[in-house]
Amino acid sequence: MNFMTINRDDIIHVADLARLEIDEESIQKFAVQIDDILKYIKIINNLNTENIAPTSHAIVLTNAFRDDEIKQYIERDALLENSPEKDNGSFVVPKVVG
Repeated sequence: MNFMTINRDDIIHVADLARLEIDEESIQKFAVQIDDILKYIKIINNLNTENIAPTSHAIVLTNAFRDDEIKQYIERDALLENSPEKDNGSFVVPKVVG
């Protein structure tokens, strides 16, 4: 796979597509950084991955949920005791949607 190099015009084009204003110093900085990233990708693409299983994540992920347990629930009236405002068995909260 051939990788292109990033130049000033590429940075300006992408910034324009993203509707970003970008100064000359940032253009030069981003061109160098993106070019370095593309060089690194080229190195990675040259690695032999024939016997490597594909993965969706770089690290092992496990579910952090706890097991469901039956517990004693708290009565509604006890929950509402410390509420500054309540109405008909419900909390009254400020309206946030117009």
